[in-house]
Amino acid sequence: MNSRAPLPRLRIRHYTATNAAGTGNAALLQALRRRDGGLAPCDFLDIDLDTYVGRVGGLEEMSWPTDWSAWDCRNNRLAWLGLEQDGFLDAVSAAVGRHGPARVGVVLGTSTSGILHTELAFRERDSMSGALPSPLYYGTTHELSSAPRFVRERLGLAGPTYTVSTACSSSGKVFASAQRLIASGLCDAVIVGGVDSLCLTTMYGFASLELTAPGPCRPGDVDRHGISIGEAAGFALVEADADDADDLCLFGVGESVDAHHMSTPHPEGAGAERAMHRALANARMDARQVDYVNLHGTASRVNDAAEDHALESVFGAGQMCSSTKGWTGHTLGAAGITEMVIGALAIEDGFVPGTLNTRRVDPAFRADYRLENGETGPTVVLSNSFGFGGNNCSLLFGRKEGVA
Repeated sequence: MNSRAPLPRLRIRHYTATNAAGTGNAALLQALRRRDGGLAPCDFLDIDLDTYVGRVGGLEEMSWPTDWSAWDCRNNRLAWLGLEQDGFLDAVSAAVGRHGPARVGVVLGTSTSGILHTELAFRERDSMSGALPSPLYYGTTHELSSAPRFVRERLGLAGPTYTVSTACSSSGKVFASAQRLIASGLCDAVIVGGVDSLCLTTMYGFASLELTAPGPCRPGDVDRHGISIGEAAGFALVEADADDADDLCLFGVGESVDAHHMSTPHPEGAGAERAMHRALANARMDARQVDYVNLHGTASRVNDAAEDHALESVFGAGQMCSSTKGWTGHTLGAAGITEMVIGALAIEDGFVPGTLNTRRVDPAFRADYRLENGETGPTVVLSNSFGFGGNNCSLLFGRKEGVA
């Protein structure tokens, strides 16, 4: 295959998301409509931080089959809870019926996988010998491949399976992987998505960078003070696009790495701008065709400002946009799929989600940063996910009506 050939459009046959704002699409949509966010003061384990988190309830109490005990960790529990929503299992079964289990791939994003399993094990190590508790199932819990392997095994699939771990762009970039797997003929369908769960490394790590806010995050606010960390699982089933299909369509994906700094974006948003331009080029579309941009919008001072610069470079001033992290928190490796699903719900239900918790948009911003929900739904959505190291991804998707 010519590596410079345009990657194909993909049919988004089914999708689902679970996060602090809701378990499954209906609950998430209701939270968005009612402007009822899922952030709350941190009560995770014994973490002593003055911050809010987006925690998914009930994971600790979940029933877990004994013959799957080697896979038992918070991350895989969250993945399984997510897979059980919105008829997603039935959609996967139908895809297996169409293509066979060896033709359905699994590509998931995560940043920390099941690292909490190992963190808790270290708390239980023998004080004299330093020995860790046995058994400690590193390969099926902590290791980065754990979640996609778990999903493949639970669903009885046999296609290509791997993890994308590029920090907060991880579950956006999985869509580009799906494009390549289908274009190369290795797969007929791919389950894409991401899962990231709360853990000590994430919570204390972001706090050490002075990036966590003392209250619910306020993206784009002139007085924004940092992020709220969340956890989430989300999945989509994608196939090659069909001319007669009326499903949602992934028009294009844009990726870039600007490598400006390990944890700080380029101040002018150079990498973010490049990712958005590449998504448009991959889709063979014009910036004027984009109705709404779901921002990366973490509520960190530097990130929000850099993204606004990039947005103006691509769209000019006044592009309609918002950040939805006030509902879910920043779900890190699951942010891309979470916000793709939110964008899809906005298209399907005919509204634009505003920016929860934000009181006054930074007057330096040039974009049309929406605070309240709008009742005119978009046809084409661009969703941004930007990670540490300047690892950026933009997804362009929507309905095909009116799109060449």
